[in-house]
Amino acid sequence: MGRALQTLLQDDTRFVLAAAISASNEWRTAPRLDVVIDFSTPAGFDAALAHCRAHRIALVSGTTGLGAAQCAAVGEAAREIPVLHAANFSLGIAVLTKLLREAASALPGWDLEIIEAHHARKVDAPSGTALALGRAAAAARGQDFDAVAVFARHGHTGARPGNAIGFSSIRAGAIVGEHTALLVTKDERIELTHRAGDSTIFARGALHAAAWLAGKPPGAYSLDDVLVMQP
Repeated sequence: MGRALQTLLQDDTRFVLAAAISASNEWRTAPRLDVVIDFSTPAGFDAALAHCRAHRIALVSGTTGLGAAQCAAVGEAAREIPVLHAANFSLGIAVLTKLLREAASALPGWDLEIIEAHHARKVDAPSGTALALGRAAAAARGQDFDAVAVFARHGHTGARPGNAIGFSSIRAGAIVGEHTALLVTKDERIELTHRAGDSTIFARGALHAAAWLAGKPPGAYSLDDVLVMQP
């Protein structure tokens, strides 16, 4: 993601790249920053968030795998700086999430399964995007996500609970990222699918978000807010 962002920034006149921080660098930047874009690790996220809070800089973060304390820290930081954290910065995924919310709310009795596929090197499952989709659907149905999420099935599992949100993960080859939400009932099935052809789409979405977020008042923002800037 760092390389993709730097490549896009070469031709993006909205930005001047002031600093690039890797895992081996400390957060010491001489120039004044308007916005930080973070795609790192949970430990890297902590350092980026601390720097942004200390210097009142807007933060766009796509780091996944954050713990409960880190999610709470995002809320606390939003009282001081503008923050936008998303599991996936594809604008197509943002639209898919909106569509899934509407479908899950309109069809509360339909079974919901979320299938995701990624490259063989991905170390976490389900993907952060799949979890975000599941949480969005659960919220739209007024469900407690932790109570209805099903992450594994093996052996004699019994009948499927009607209110469950099931997850399936595929890891193979060089798949960039695919997410499908299946809503199924007797004699009907709706499939909402997004397929990423290149990881550049995530960098492009993060830059859109960063351009939108810079200069905003403190608060917790989402890609839903960013979508209004699209033509």
